[in-house]
Amino acid sequence: MSGQDALQSTELRDFAQMLSEVFTSGDDHRIGDVVELDRALWSTLTELGLDRLTGSEDSGGSGAGWLEAALLLEAAGSAAAAVPVAENDLLAGWLLEQAGLEAVPAVRTAAVLDADGRARHVPWARFADSIVVLWESPQGWQVAEVARGDVEIVEAVNLAAEPRDHVCVDLSALSGRDVPAGTADEFRYRGALVRALATAGAMDRVLELVVDHTTTRVQFGRPLAKFQAVQALVADIATEASLVHAAADGAVDAVLAGGFDDASTRFAIAAAASCAGHAASVVARNAHQALGAIGFTMEHELHRHANRILSWRSEFGTVASWDSELLAAAGEAGDVWALITGGPAR
Repeated sequence: MSGQDALQSTELRDFAQMLSEVFTSGDDHRIGDVVELDRALWSTLTELGLDRLTGSEDSGGSGAGWLEAALLLEAAGSAAAAVPVAENDLLAGWLLEQAGLEAVPAVRTAAVLDADGRARHVPWARFADSIVVLWESPQGWQVAEVARGDVEIVEAVNLAAEPRDHVCVDLSALSGRDVPAGTADEFRYRGALVRALATAGAMDRVLELVVDHTTTRVQFGRPLAKFQAVQALVADIATEASLVHAAADGAVDAVLAGGFDDASTRFAIAAAASCAGHAASVVARNAHQALGAIGFTMEHELHRHANRILSWRSEFGTVASWDSELLAAAGEAGDVWALITGGPAR
């Protein structure tokens, strides 16, 4: 390891430690209640420069990169944090920079509009100060920032009761800025990556809860963790969580190496999204089996994470769509090993 790499590693460890102090694991959200924006936490993130972590310093951001963003998203996912860190920075903030628009401090989310100016399941729309919208006009793809008061919002939630509202914007009243033709594609890949990273963090917390329960809960005179069947459940959770981490980290490395336009980066993100989606089923099922009845109660923390990972896998593309993309990429490449490893064809 070079001196520069060692310095970066130390800085990332320090950053991760700070995040562990900022985020606490699990909120007190109860089943059936809509998750509301945690404004106290958002204020803390803003003070620390974490609300626009990857934004350029010229635009008021902290100038960090995807390595730091990955740690932030994993920490937020582990804590079931009710804040739009991904939407405000890596989606809305990025769109504003693409369009050359100023990003004053605010709570933002982002959406891709259809030809009628509509978008469904927009995260945090009802709590945002504004929504940064991307749409295809006759002149090409454009971006504009719209105040929440100028957006028609129909409130909705996902399985985890997180706000996922339907919005409608009058396109004729918008004055947008032109952005590159590939912006919409990158938006989808960015969204898939941020959800995979948050899922990895949430799965870490699920594993902690399961290990804690099975090692302390005693049945028939011994801890649950001593039973082989329970050990298998926990081992599968740990395996799936590790796989999601590896896939998501690999996608981040690919972004740093080649950017979002690179075919290998998009393959890596598709793999991360696919892994996270498939793993969510195993992790949620096994965790509830290991915890038994207590895991299904509204008082227990498990549902806050299990419902999130099951919901997030359908955002920015379904699991089936990412599987199909992987299959198509493998077919086009011919040599799957080279596609996976990034090495020469055999």
